[in-house]
Amino acid sequence: MNPSAAFHVETADYAVQQALLHGVRRAVFVEEQKVPAELETDSLDPLSRHALAFDAQGQAIGAGRLTPDQRIGRMAVLAAWRGQGVGEALLHKLLEQARALGWGEVSLHAQLAARDFYARNGFLPQGPTFVEAGIEHQTMRQRLDGAMRVQDPEQAAAATTAVIHSARRHLRWQIRGNDALLAQPQVLAALRRFATARHDKQVQLLLHASDLSALPAAFIALVQRLPSVFQLREPMDPADCQVASAGLGSDSGACYFRPIGARCEGEFALAAQARAHQQEELFQRIWERSRDCAELRVLGV
Repeated sequence: MNPSAAFHVETADYAVQQALLHGVRRAVFVEEQKVPAELETDSLDPLSRHALAFDAQGQAIGAGRLTPDQRIGRMAVLAAWRGQGVGEALLHKLLEQARALGWGEVSLHAQLAARDFYARNGFLPQGPTFVEAGIEHQTMRQRLDGAMRVQDPEQAAAATTAVIHSARRHLRWQIRGNDALLAQPQVLAALRRFATARHDKQVQLLLHASDLSALPAAFIALVQRLPSVFQLREPMDPADCQVASAGLGSDSGACYFRPIGARCEGEFALAAQARAHQQEELFQRIWERSRDCAELRVLGV
């Protein structure tokens, strides 16, 4: 399938388009994943809001639903169309409907293989994994009306990847010590995806009290490979060196703020313009007084 192939997503009327919805879901869940056929449909279907994705010929290629208990589910994209933005477009259409209904948050049960996809799109994991329909899942949720608390390393990694994924052209990252997040595979993947995208972009990194040689090798390699994207500085002003917080922000208004930068606990929001602006002002004040970390360009990996 051509990655540039056209598709569109629209809300669906279950009474009229149920055959299309179930056709996509059966192909993915029953035929591909071997979920029992009787579990593909349930009594919530007629009560839910639905979305369908169509290709240029009008063939249904993806489906999803929003149930009355404020849960996104039955997300399915035909195999030939995966990795081309269909799932993300469906998810955004359902989130759009949730906001229109005035809902404060939504949740979902993510198959583990899709957990990083939902994290990139602003969902944080909650609680232990569990088995549903024979497949391991993770509960995830997203607040639509404010910031979310980040309480553990898994949520911290999800919040970080979401902020990176939200960025259009600019990321600013204030790091305390040798931040463990820089070694997380999903964080590095998101950072690599952003840094290698086909547009002008910039990542500003403020490294507080960091031993540069102890930074994760994969992170150093990425910085060294793309020196035009990554700018690194170290605070030198005594007042700046005393700043205890850490944070990550994007030019879309997403941010993840940690009052104590050596810890993962903090708050995360995909759209927090006031907090993002406050965080950016602090960042830029410190940035202007900091020194370039030119030595990272020549460190061995």
